[in-house]
Amino acid sequence: MSESQPEQEGIRLAKRLAMQEQCSRREAELYIEAGNVQVDGKVVQVPETRVRPEQVVTLRKGAKPEAIPPVTILMNKPAGYTQGPAYGRTRSAHSLLSEASKAQLDTPMPQLVLEQHFKHLESFLTIPLPASGLIVYTQDKRIARKLAEEGMWLEQEIIVGVEGKMVEDGLDILYEGLPIPGGNGHRRMPPCHVSWQNENHLRFALKGIAPEEIEKMCAAIGLTVTSMRRLRIGRVAMSKVPEGQWRYLMPWERF
Repeated sequence: MSESQPEQEGIRLAKRLAMQEQCSRREAELYIEAGNVQVDGKVVQVPETRVRPEQVVTLRKGAKPEAIPPVTILMNKPAGYTQGPAYGRTRSAHSLLSEASKAQLDTPMPQLVLEQHFKHLESFLTIPLPASGLIVYTQDKRIARKLAEEGMWLEQEIIVGVEGKMVEDGLDILYEGLPIPGGNGHRRMPPCHVSWQNENHLRFALKGIAPEEIEKMCAAIGLTVTSMRRLRIGRVAMSKVPEGQWRYLMPWERF
């Protein structure tokens, strides 16, 4: 017998569970993906895992073969990570998603972290690559539709580090709306609420303006952006999630 043969022994966990529990293969997959199945006392969430005859497969008592509800994930993106696919040497924030990087926060509804939660995620309302802070990944089609259709008009709270000397009445200029380049003089950006958080940080509350525009807006009033961190989208805040970690959107939270 070759050394590779023992590794090839056994059958798919889903097939083994289906035979053992007298259920369909699809029901077995649902049990496994929901974290309800253990192999030799360890939870296994991959239906394709191969198990040997002597291994003990157990199904959690009371488990039901139900589809996993979609989740929405809120991450505190570090600067330098993209929200979308990785490219070149730029890593994707998606690569940081794991059970180990879930923020240890006290929540009224602790949720079991499943591998399925990190698949088929869409991201909306991007922030510039050098920026950090709140980003959204979702599997929920209703939330995806809302963010795609209404996201630009949800207020975004962003703390912006700046340096330089601001022109006179600079904050009033931003509030009134900067002229749109190439316009006829009457077209302006939406009004923007801006206030000083401290001597070198501004707090922006944006609606109808992409965060990518902040650098140009600051330049127009004599300031250079040194950092950017998004704290809130609509009514959903990043809370106390450390940088590089994430939390689930709770059922009662609404953008």
